[in-house]
Amino acid sequence: MNKSELGIIGDAELVEELSLLTTQTARMRARMADIMAELERRRCAKSTHPTGARR
Repeated sequence: MNKSELGIIGDAELVEELSLLTTQTARMRARMADIMAELERRRCAKSTHPTGARR
């Protein structure tokens, strides 16, 4: 949606769009946090393996 489209839609639609984007942003942030936590868990797991251990 560009600026010219924003000018022609009503307040309710703008609020609805903002709500949708806010929800999507929250989901993306939560997913990013999950991914970062998993990467950290894997990094820590690698560093705790004995030196000679192989998978």
